[in-house]
Amino acid sequence: MPTGKVRYYDEAKGFGFITAEDGQDVFLHATALPAGAVVKTGTRLEFGVADGRKGPQALSVRVIEAPVSLAKRNRAKADDMAIIVEDLVKLLDGIGGDLRRGNYPQGAQAKKVAAILRKVADDLDA
Repeated sequence: MPTGKVRYYDEAKGFGFITAEDGQDVFLHATALPAGAVVKTGTRLEFGVADGRKGPQALSVRVIEAPVSLAKRNRAKADDMAIIVEDLVKLLDGIGGDLRRGNYPQGAQAKKVAAILRKVADDLDA
């Protein structure tokens, strides 16, 4: 089976193109993808090829290797994240005590804590 990389894929429209190893552009339709598969530019695929109305078309696509996202490349090392999470737990524990006494964090502090939580969540989810 030929292999190649996704050159372009529009998830909303449900199609894109693969650049095969031999340099040929192959049409990729969402129906050729396995259930639940998500492809992005740079995803390596293995696929069958059939002659479509407008040229070669991919069939029976199998994802070989998804590209490493930019977020994954830029996130902190696991050892550093462990320290950040431990500090975050201490911070949230203090806020929890205030909440038990009926006090929400003040506006500026609440915004800072929310921003920290979002950043940590993004790093963990990358």
